[in-house]
Amino acid sequence: MTQHVPEITHRLVPAPAGRIHLAEQGTGPLVLLVHGFPESWYSWRHQMPALAAAGFRAVAVDVRGYGRSSRPAATDAYRMLELVEDGVSVVHALGEESAVIVGHDWGATIAANSALLRPEVFRAVGLLSVPYTPRGGPRPGDVFAGMGGDEEFYVSYFQEPGRAEAEIEPDVRGWLAGFYAALSADTMPAPGAPDPHFVGKGGTLRDRFPAGPPPAWLSATELDVYAGEFERTGLTGALNRYRNMDRDWEDLAAYDGASISQPSLFAGGTLDASTTWLADAIEAFPVTLPGLVSSHLLDGCGHWIQQERPEEVNRILTDWLAALPVTAPAAR
Repeated sequence: MTQHVPEITHRLVPAPAGRIHLAEQGTGPLVLLVHGFPESWYSWRHQMPALAAAGFRAVAVDVRGYGRSSRPAATDAYRMLELVEDGVSVVHALGEESAVIVGHDWGATIAANSALLRPEVFRAVGLLSVPYTPRGGPRPGDVFAGMGGDEEFYVSYFQEPGRAEAEIEPDVRGWLAGFYAALSADTMPAPGAPDPHFVGKGGTLRDRFPAGPPPAWLSATELDVYAGEFERTGLTGALNRYRNMDRDWEDLAAYDGASISQPSLFAGGTLDASTTWLADAIEAFPVTLPGLVSSHLLDGCGHWIQQERPEEVNRILTDWLAALPVTAPAAR
């Protein structure tokens, strides 16, 4: 049932590393929204009013290391176990015992692991752009180092402390504009062009960003919001997520191959490398996500799914949320 939608409010709540900044809109069952790289709570600006109007309490956080949330100095403070506990702290700080968690990009991985590790808190999980892939296989750093031949995969590039910062921070706004464009359906490089997910020998990631106009979903004002946050905070906190992938692999050894049984949702874009490269993960959902309620691939959509196709994503989310039981037994 549609209801009056109040304005978005902001606050800081206590968390293990200090504080988490969140934006909140609406009342009803809690839906925790978790962004990816390089984004912020603002990535959910189109979803929050729609969820609030549908009778939900939409809460979008700045992930640890981003925006107005705390930015611990230690690299290992950004391991997955820590980020899961941040989400638990937010739920409890809001006076709730449980929540639905929805994530995009790295936020999808955080959401999936939150559901896996703390099923008594996260009763359902929605994943945008990045499908759930259970922990397993060789050490991630070794896998990424072996990709690309003479070129370097962007994850390996991001893992070296200070290296990506040196590329990005002299021109945050320009770099962000190029990165967003490189992964957007209407501005990404044409098939056959050099892949912007790889760095040429001696080059930078930016060398392969498209030179044309920004994607249609990103206005100059919206880009200013993102750029202003990263100009103030720097990129180290955000990039430290990539620098903990091997630690996560070690930390989660007990969950090798584990499935997530809570009610779940997936939505991705057909032009997003996250869905094409991980097509096998999507095919494995009957085993890895046995509680999957619905799965959607949006034709002609890129990586920034909830910003590129906000109306479709809003409909997908609100339909799924409306069909969920208000409470669900903890999955263990």
